[in-house]
Amino acid sequence: MIKELLNETEVHMKGAIEATKKEFQNIRTGRANPSILERVLVDYYGAPTPINQLANITSADARMLVIQPWDKSAVSAIEKAILKSDIGLNPVNDGGVIRLPIPPLTEERRKELVKVLKKEAEEKRVVIRNIRRDANDKVKALEKDGKVTEDEAKRGHDEVQKLTDKYIAEIDKLLEHKEKEIMEV
Repeated sequence: MIKELLNETEVHMKGAIEATKKEFQNIRTGRANPSILERVLVDYYGAPTPINQLANITSADARMLVIQPWDKSAVSAIEKAILKSDIGLNPVNDGGVIRLPIPPLTEERRKELVKVLKKEAEEKRVVIRNIRRDANDKVKALEKDGKVTEDEAKRGHDEVQKLTDKYIAEIDKLLEHKEKEIMEV
């Protein structure tokens, strides 16, 4: 019974790690990465559509993304969506292809991004702790209902804490890696 609970808890914690990785990917580092456009929605024939469903996005080099729409009539809509988004980049439209130069980050902008990263990491740590709390509540309920012994419940709490420590350390490692990536000039 405790084993299933621990497996379920670990699955939820792994989900929080995946969400952290995805959030960190979306934070611009000064390098051309197509994932920074993931949240940009284009008004395509009245429907908000992700850019990657309308175009091929490639990184020409470390400082340039190239967006090639499959439908040439979508070029101006894609350009408008990028300008309206909060990614802070200025697209260059040559009629058939959009080039998205990625300027180097200023020191001030790097520090802002690190603050955003730390806030995001703390939110994910809170998610992990909430998962821990829920798991511990379930262990207590099992003990109260007489389904597990006091010793099994104690071991269950200890295992939940080990999982919590492991996944919080993983978030810290992801934060440290991304912070290093952002701060390198």
